[in-house]
Amino acid sequence: MKTVVVGATGLVGQEILKVMEERNFPYDDLYLVASGRNVGKEIEYKGRRYTIMGIEEASNLAADIAIFSAGGGTSLEWAPRFAEKGTIVIDNSSAWRMDPSKRLIVPEINGHVLRIDDRIIANPNCSTIQMVMVLAPLHVRYKMKRIVVSTYQSVTGTGKDAVQQLMDERQGISGNKVYPHPIDMNALPHIDVFLDNGYTKEEMKMVNETRKILGDESIGVTATTVRVPTIGGHSEAVNVEFHSDFDLEEVHELLEGMPGVIVMDDVKNNIYPMPIHTQGKDEVFVGRIRRDESQPRTLNLWIVADNLRKGAATNAVQIAEYMMEHSLVTP
Repeated sequence: MKTVVVGATGLVGQEILKVMEERNFPYDDLYLVASGRNVGKEIEYKGRRYTIMGIEEASNLAADIAIFSAGGGTSLEWAPRFAEKGTIVIDNSSAWRMDPSKRLIVPEINGHVLRIDDRIIANPNCSTIQMVMVLAPLHVRYKMKRIVVSTYQSVTGTGKDAVQQLMDERQGISGNKVYPHPIDMNALPHIDVFLDNGYTKEEMKMVNETRKILGDESIGVTATTVRVPTIGGHSEAVNVEFHSDFDLEEVHELLEGMPGVIVMDDVKNNIYPMPIHTQGKDEVFVGRIRRDESQPRTLNLWIVADNLRKGAATNAVQIAEYMMEHSLVTP
C-alpha cells in the first residue's frame, strides 16, 4: 500500500500525519510531498526521517492513495495526473467539491455513495463538515426547510501565516499580513473572496456543499462567515427550521446517537462547547440546544469542532479508511 501526502509541511498536512499515526493508518510505503522550496528537506514521522519530494516525482509512483492539502490550483493540475495512474486522490481543496462527477464525502453521512471507480474524492469545507455532522440525523427525522448559520472561525483555517499574524499582533510585532485588517482583538466578516451576490466564497461553499452532501437541493441555506482571533476550532450558531415539529428530548437522543458527535449541553453548570475544548479532538461538539421561540418547528444549536481535525485531516483519513474497509481500494 503506497500512500502519498501532498502538502505535508502545511498545517493540515502536518495534522494528516498526526491523525494517520494516532489511527494506525495502514501503509507499506509513505511519500511526503511539498512545494519546491521544501523539496529535499526532511520530516521525522514515527521515528523515521522522510525526504520531501516534488509532486511530479510523486505522481509517477502509481500510489494507491494520495491525500492532497496543497490548494486548489495544485489539485486542479495534479489530481487528474495522479488519478490517471490509478491513484485514489482525496482532495482537501475546493477544486472538485461542486464538480457533479466527483463525490463530496463525510463518511458518517454519505460514505455509502463511494464506488470502486472513484479516483478523485472531494473533502468538504471545514465549516460545512461540522454543521452537517450535527444536522444530518435531524434532517432524516424532521426534514430541514431552512438553515441560517453564522460562523466564528479560527485563524488556523487560513494557515501558518495567519497564526503568525495573530501572534505578531498580540506581541506588538510588525510582520507579514494575510488579512486586510488586524485580527487580534477583532472580528472580520470576510472569509475568502467576495462574490457578485455580496456573499463570500466561504459562505456559498456552506450553501452548496450542504445540499450536495445531504442530497437535497430543496434546503434553503444562508451563511455569514466571520474570522475571529481563536486557535483550536471553528464555532457556529445554527438556526434550523424543519418541515416537521420536533421534541427536544428526541433531538438530544438523535444527536447522542450520531457517530462522531458529542452533546455538551448543561447550561446550568456553564457547560457548552468552546474551541478551547475541541482543539486536537476528532469529534464535533454541540450544545445550547433550544427551541426558537420566535417561530414554529425551529431549533437553535451551537456547534464547535477543530477545523484542522474533523474539518480537514481526520475526515480525509476517514475517507481513505472507508475505501479500504469496503474493498474500494486494494494495493
